[in-house]
Amino acid sequence: MVFKKKRRWHTVPGQPLTEMDKQVMYWENKGKLVPTRNLIKTPEQIDGIRKSGVINTGVLDEVAARIHAGMSTAEIDKICYDYCTEHGAVPACLNYEGYPKSVCTSINEVVCHGIPKETDILQEGDIVNVDFTTILDGYYADASRMFIIGKTTPEKEQLVRVAKECLEIGAEAARPYGFVGDIGHAIQKHAEKYHYGVVRDLCGHGVGIEFHEEPEVLHFGHKGSGMLLVPGMVFTIEPMINMGTWRVFIDADDPYGWEVITEDEKPSAQWEHTFLMTEHGVEILSA
Repeated sequence: MVFKKKRRWHTVPGQPLTEMDKQVMYWENKGKLVPTRNLIKTPEQIDGIRKSGVINTGVLDEVAARIHAGMSTAEIDKICYDYCTEHGAVPACLNYEGYPKSVCTSINEVVCHGIPKETDILQEGDIVNVDFTTILDGYYADASRMFIIGKTTPEKEQLVRVAKECLEIGAEAARPYGFVGDIGHAIQKHAEKYHYGVVRDLCGHGVGIEFHEEPEVLHFGHKGSGMLLVPGMVFTIEPMINMGTWRVFIDADDPYGWEVITEDEKPSAQWEHTFLMTEHGVEILSA
């Protein structure tokens, strides 16, 4: 008996094949991983995610205007919570799988998921990632930025700059009917020019209707690997670039089990945008 592999992509009964159907089915027949149809957002869903993204970007703009040496990361958390809720939205991180705050604030060697605290005071020369996700009317938008506190070392400045370049290069590599692996390959190639490590234990992800959706967007890898990218998909690219090794660990002193730290405790930097794939490339929905 011959068993047929179950298709991920389903056409609309009674409707002629669209150009999208033909492209996706071609690659699925070649054995490539393709999205399910529910990952292709409708115009109404895209509009909702875009509106959420406006608030999410506004949160990070507010942080950019107010962040300074001597403030606690708990103050950043309050800025984010207040701005978000005053604009009719909800912080997605708050109480998500036990996470206790509204935003992630990751300083120096903390790669991601740093928990805001009254005792974490920003110092001259620190680099800090502020990562926020907004829910507005059920739609999610996710972004993070790096901030340099005062004057820092040339080494940290370069790390922050290259991490942003990795995001931009990854976005340029994201093309309609290309593959997620094209993104990771471009990012890894650029980061390794500087002998930096690209974190492999965490990745970007689909977003919009839920906090985390398919596909997983790895920031390393090979061209032509991973899921096919199709217009209407919404996802994050968020490379975590370490000054040393790519390896990381969970801070044993974190009672919540969230904070991720570089194995060699050298600094890390990350930038993240939410992107919409269009017929011509990606559009930024939150930055």
